[in-house]
Amino acid sequence: MRFIVAALTFAAFLCSNVSAQAEKRIFIIVNDPDGYGVDRCLATGARCGTAVATAYCRSREYTQAASFRRVEREEITGTIPVGVAKTEEFVAIECSR
Repeated sequence: MRFIVAALTFAAFLCSNVSAQAEKRIFIIVNDPDGYGVDRCLATGARCGTAVATAYCRSREYTQAASFRRVEREEITGTIPVGVAKTEEFVAIECSR
């Protein structure tokens, strides 16, 4: 009987952990220089970027930013919107719930 309870508890833990991992999404945004230095914070992964990335995630109804980094144009597998200059840099922000 104890084995069954332990096995069910372990299975419930695994299921909850899998669903938590599924609650992540990566957003690719243009790293637009705005004059405030926000672009450098996000692109370099500096501490100041954490607040910016978290605010972005919260605006998309996620709890926090799990990570953020600069990405190369070649890393983007989807289409890049029309009107984005070839010289633009991009940042990936991973949001979690």
